[in-house]
Amino acid sequence: MWLFLNGSILPQEEILISPFDRGFQFSDGVYEVIRYYPRRFFRLENHIERLIYSLNETHIPVPDLKNIENILNELIIKNDLTHELSIAYIQISRGYQYPRRHSYVENLDPTFFISVEKMPVKKNEMINGIKAGLEEDLRWHRCDIKSTSLLPNVLSAGDAARKGYSEIVYHRNGIITEGSHTNICFVKDNVLITPPLSNLILAGVTRKTVLEICCSIGIKVEEKNVNVEELSDFDEILLLGTTTEITPVIELDGTKVNDGHPGPVCRILQGEYQKLIFSK
Repeated sequence: MWLFLNGSILPQEEILISPFDRGFQFSDGVYEVIRYYPRRFFRLENHIERLIYSLNETHIPVPDLKNIENILNELIIKNDLTHELSIAYIQISRGYQYPRRHSYVENLDPTFFISVEKMPVKKNEMINGIKAGLEEDLRWHRCDIKSTSLLPNVLSAGDAARKGYSEIVYHRNGIITEGSHTNICFVKDNVLITPPLSNLILAGVTRKTVLEICCSIGIKVEEKNVNVEELSDFDEILLLGTTTEITPVIELDGTKVNDGHPGPVCRILQGEYQKLIFSK
């Protein structure tokens, strides 16, 4: 496996990161996951914009990103993934600091790491839908930052697996926020409803793409809060994400969504999304 670290593409066995890196000691870093569809990275510009936002919000210096597309493509080629559905993982930590202290030294050299791996889409879930659970959102109040500090999400993923769910949907004080690794939207009378952007949810690239699709094909969109008590009223519930794309929820916390089958708005949006993926 070939990886990128601090300006160089190296074989995995030559990658060395200090145990005193603040990313290892404090999860003091940010990340992005970008989908590769042969032969391009989808919405790369949007992902890099969000990466820069996360870096600025955490006061981590922004590294040189002008050649990021070339680096990503070289990693795909060197790892023999040119014709494979894949993802790129980008992580930038604040960098090395010794001795270990909660307070950080200004202007540390960030640790800039990238890996790529094969990751097919979950076609069965996209076609047939998934079951999801509900949990109180106990995460911090800066979920707009794509932080590497993901322990709450990791625990939720474990809970989901034990209960036979594919995802956990969070609610904070009775208001739906997002999934543990997805954004969420709802459909009622052919209107797409999604929680408004705030510090409590991530500004998802797929969410942004779906809202653009809705605008282009005439599906009305409402960005507003959704209460847990309203969940049984919706015709459709959809999860949106880089690796999940547009996935229908057919059962939420043990209750069927409508008739328990993916709905027509989901199918329309999935079709339009595929057109974007394969457009030049």
